[in-house]
Amino acid sequence: MTINVIRYQPALNEVWDTFCANAVNSTFLHTRRFLGYHGDRFVDVSAVLMQGDVIVGVFPAAEAGRDRSMVVSHPGITYGGVVHDGALSGGKMIEALEGLREHYRAAGYERLRYKAVPHLYQVRPSQDDLYALFRIDAYRSRCDLSCTIALNDRAKPSERRRRGLKKALKSVVVKAGAEQLRPLWRVLMDNLARKHDAAPVHSVEEMEHLVGLFPGCIEFFCATMDEQVEAGVVVFKTRTAWHAQYIAASEAAYSVSALDAVFDHAIAEAKAAGVRYFDFGTSNESEGTVLNESLYQYKHEYGGGGAVHEYYDVDLLGAQNARV
Repeated sequence: MTINVIRYQPALNEVWDTFCANAVNSTFLHTRRFLGYHGDRFVDVSAVLMQGDVIVGVFPAAEAGRDRSMVVSHPGITYGGVVHDGALSGGKMIEALEGLREHYRAAGYERLRYKAVPHLYQVRPSQDDLYALFRIDAYRSRCDLSCTIALNDRAKPSERRRRGLKKALKSVVVKAGAEQLRPLWRVLMDNLARKHDAAPVHSVEEMEHLVGLFPGCIEFFCATMDEQVEAGVVVFKTRTAWHAQYIAASEAAYSVSALDAVFDHAIAEAKAAGVRYFDFGTSNESEGTVLNESLYQYKHEYGGGGAVHEYYDVDLLGAQNARV
């Protein structure tokens, strides 16, 4: 039976999120609850893949902010891709991506950027989309390097990290809980302003909203000194991996290696929860072409290894010309 692509409509919110809950390669980032918190920040052009009257896949997508001729899956989340329940394998996935290519070409777009779900976040192996992208002549336009710990086969942390942990445990107390959000955000904002003249992607109000929407999916691990939060990490929890979304420490916390204690606690909690990976996130700049070597090495010293986030571009005008 042929796969048909239809444009997402708000009336599909509930069935979209139910589908994501049972998919093999989805996280809470793919849900309409998460995508919806962006409000009107993006022009949503998400799609639903149908086989008859049955949903076989969903595709979160929006227009690129600076280039309205390009569709991105999705500019507001770390990864997008075709979310499915395992049925879109082999040739079915090729058909699905051909359908998406035609859907967006017919809507007047010139390029589609596909942000694949890294294997870390897949319940079962489901990289059929990468093969299908090759088959429809997509090209890899970006590749970011993340550092990830395999919790059941963790490399030995470096001597520097072991010394740091020993030092930190003499000076800090590690606590978890959403009540630490605001004090941690003050540390994070100061840290980003001091080091990078930047601000967090999420405001503290947005993060509080997200915690309310996903109470079991976002956790805060913080190091306190004299009962004041001085360092911490915000962890996004998925079925297969915990991801360090934000990492921050004050100058006082750096002086006692407080983050070593924070990560030791968070990694232990992730392993106890039965997930496969603890992901520190990427260490890239300039569209992936620059690797922050010192940052990547720092993460690597906790016992991790490399995992990639891949981006692929599809030339939609080329697809049109191929039909002429």
